[in-house]
Amino acid sequence: MTGPTTPGDRGALATAAALRTGEIDALDLTERTLEAARIAGAEVGAFAHLLEELSGQQAHHAAESLTAARRAGELEALAARSPLLGVPMPIKDLTQIAGQPIEAGSLALRGNIAQVTDGVAQRILEAGTVTIGKTTTPEFGMPCYTEPATGAPARTPWDLRRTAGGSSGGAGAAVSRGIVPLAHGSDGGGSVRIPAACCGVLGLKPSRGLVSVGPYSTEGMGLVTDGVLARSVRDVAVGLDLLAGGRPGDFMPLPRRASRYLDAIEQPSGPLRIGVLEEPLAAETTVHPAALRGLERAVETLTGLGHSAEAIPAPFTAEDWTAFMPLWTVGAATLELSGPQEEQLLELTRWLRERGRTYSGVDLALALGGVQTLARRTAEAFAPFDAVLTPALSGPPALPGQLQLADGAADFDAQREFTPWTSTWNMTGDAALSVPIHREQVDGIELPFGVQLGATRRGDEALLLQLAAQLEQHDPWPLVREPAL
Repeated sequence: MTGPTTPGDRGALATAAALRTGEIDALDLTERTLEAARIAGAEVGAFAHLLEELSGQQAHHAAESLTAARRAGELEALAARSPLLGVPMPIKDLTQIAGQPIEAGSLALRGNIAQVTDGVAQRILEAGTVTIGKTTTPEFGMPCYTEPATGAPARTPWDLRRTAGGSSGGAGAAVSRGIVPLAHGSDGGGSVRIPAACCGVLGLKPSRGLVSVGPYSTEGMGLVTDGVLARSVRDVAVGLDLLAGGRPGDFMPLPRRASRYLDAIEQPSGPLRIGVLEEPLAAETTVHPAALRGLERAVETLTGLGHSAEAIPAPFTAEDWTAFMPLWTVGAATLELSGPQEEQLLELTRWLRERGRTYSGVDLALALGGVQTLARRTAEAFAPFDAVLTPALSGPPALPGQLQLADGAADFDAQREFTPWTSTWNMTGDAALSVPIHREQVDGIELPFGVQLGATRRGDEALLLQLAAQLEQHDPWPLVREPAL
């Protein structure tokens, strides 16, 4: 074999192509990826658990399938059927794989083994990817930073003092560091897009109902969906092709497009009308000048390609956003934990649960109505536009002490100030994509500043991917980040 043999040197689709031709071997690739996960993964806190036995079995199966297809001259059919066969793709440690650990970053679940495989994990496994591990997440995925009680925190490779974001922080760190070319994540308020922005990669939150949460989970308030992080737009698209689809019993199903999202990237998308939103939504906070310069950079590129961009005001105030609060806190309060488990919780989780228990059924119904009212108002304001562009975050990747605070209420407020745009698209249910368009020196270290492309209509993932592909082509970003100490 010649050439690179780890995903850090290639993207997901390029790795899959090299596996099919035999340029690289599935077993060797898996072992090299595991080695990278042990060493580089430990540097950035990417993995809660490595799954060496499972990944070895998956790699053997992939190698056998690839060998058989080459002998039979069926590589083209194999590529159409299983485009990511043999490619390492970890799963977030909030998602179950039967027989494997799931601790959700909490001492309350220390040593817990999943009894079932969640539907989204089943899709990833059936695609023939290699699940080298479960990526690090904060306790129950609650905060926008990844400081689990069970292991090492996730750090951005751009500056190991700074957070990788959350709650898919381990996934963002693993992709940015080049350990894997793409990773699964989940997003209930920005938990895919925040780590993507902190780590200088792409992160897609699909539309509500596009990726089924069945058969073992329910939609609840409709805020959370599974997504994907990757370094290239094409890899995000193929990851979405893998995840998208419904299941019997889905409460809010959204049919996936008839053709592949990967193919949609090549289709023309313009000229489009883009709303540009600088004003924070979830909190009154100062936006870092570099975040605004990243926004300006994206606007300049897109308008140079023939799209129009128009500054728009915030459709609601930070005070209005507080209608969102009961949904978060009641969700935390519904976690089924025993008395001894309750005593092991971190301060933020404890505060969220205590706050959630103070609301009545009437309060929750009013909150649901309030959020739907905000979502409707936002949809009306965004309707004239094909997409809305915002900064991804209010500033650079944060130092952990700026977010994880001793007081739960202060912690939550700091998170709102750091992520004032992301939760809006969980509220509306439309797709949103974090794009790593900009980099700038902060305190002598270069750091990433992303922008967020937000859809204005349900099911517009293809349009966001097309816009991101145009940004990628005309203003490309670094693909793998060596750690900065």
